[in-house]
Amino acid sequence: GAGSAAPAPATRRDPATARQWLAAGAVALDVRSAEEFAAGHLPGAINIPVGELAARKAELLGAVGDLARDVVVYCASGNRAGKAVPVLAELGLRKVVNGGGYDDLR
Repeated sequence: GAGSAAPAPATRRDPATARQWLAAGAVALDVRSAEEFAAGHLPGAINIPVGELAARKAELLGAVGDLARDVVVYCASGNRAGKAVPVLAELGLRKVVNGGGYDDLR
């Protein structure tokens, strides 16, 4: 459909799309700190802080299971999630959206 051939990953916040993807079974990836995650997170979310994504690639890809699976990445405000999107693309994930902040999605 329209926009499906976007040349670059969408680093800007898109909570509306993120909510649709989550409702359809997307993986929720929380890139906040472990402390922030422990204080509250989306059900079933994976927690890998943004600075650890590359180092924990095997764990991340194992949790996602399929490079073509929809992944919603979020943090506290959307800033760290925006930084995570290009990293996730480099790691091979093809369908990633910046869901913004936890409060936008819960």
